Amino acid sequence: MAKVPLSCESCGTRNYNVAKANDERSRLALKKYCPKCNAHTLHKETK
Repeated sequence: MAKVPLSCESCGTRNYNVAKANDERSRLALKKYCPKCNAHTLHKETK
């Protein structure tokens, strides 16, 4: 398991670190709460 950061699609801030299996090739995308946007937005995996 590797920890990967998730950043908000709207504002670009990195809000979350989640565990991801090492064998997954696709990028993770989850709907999470962004405190800066004050809303639930799509968060995508960044490097």
